[in-house]
Amino acid sequence: MIRNIAGSVLALAGATAAVWSPFRAWYDGRHGRDFAIGDLFTGITDAKADVLGSILLPFAFAALVTLVGVLLRSRLLVALAGLIVLGFAILWMVRIGEAEGSLTIDADGTGLGDGVAIAFGGGVLLLLGALVMSGRRQRVHRVDRAPRHQHPPEPAGTQVPPVPPEALEAPPTGPPVPPVAGETLTEPPYGPPTQTYDVPAWERNRDQDRDDGRPSPPPPQR
Repeated sequence: MIRNIAGSVLALAGATAAVWSPFRAWYDGRHGRDFAIGDLFTGITDAKADVLGSILLPFAFAALVTLVGVLLRSRLLVALAGLIVLGFAILWMVRIGEAEGSLTIDADGTGLGDGVAIAFGGGVLLLLGALVMSGRRQRVHRVDRAPRHQHPPEPAGTQVPPVPPEALEAPPTGPPVPPVAGETLTEPPYGPPTQTYDVPAWERNRDQDRDDGRPSPPPPQR
C-alpha cells in the first residue's frame, strides 16, 4: 500500500514535468511547443508548429497513460509512459544535433535549455515510480482441505448397514451328528431331545462274530 502511494506520487510528478517541459526553452530560447512532431522524423526546420501538433502531443499522451496506470496500479503502464517521454526527448536531441551540427550549453541562454532537462527528469521519475510501485496483488483462492489425520467422509449411499445380533448368534451349519446306540441326547445341538434307539440282539451277535472270525447266524425271518 505504501509503495503504491509513493510510486503514484513519483509517477504523477514525472508526468507533470513532462507536460510542462514543452513550455520551457529547449534550444537557443526556442520553446519545445514550437517544434513540430513531424520534424522529429523528417528533420528540424525553422517553421513554428501549432501547440496540438508540437512535441507536446506525445508528452500529453504519456501523461494520460500515467494517469490510467496509477488508477489501475499498473507498473507496466507507468513504465511505458516513462519510455515514451525519454524516447521522444532523445529523438529530438538526435534531430537537433543533425540540424545544428553540435549540441552546446551556454551561460547566455543559447544551446540546450532547461526544458530538455525537465523532460528527461520527468521520464526518469516515471521509471522510478514504476519501480517503486508494488502493483496489483493477485487474489489467491484457498481450497479447504481435510486434515491429514482424518479420513475424508464417505459419499452418501455407500455406508455399510450394521450387522443384527441374530446373525452373530446363528448356529453353525453342517450335517447333523448321528446318535450313538443306547445314548439319550439330553442336550441336542439342533432340536429337542430324541428317543433311545435299541439295537437288536442279532445285530450285536453279528458284530461279535465278526470279531471272533465265526459266521453269524442268519437273521430271523419275519
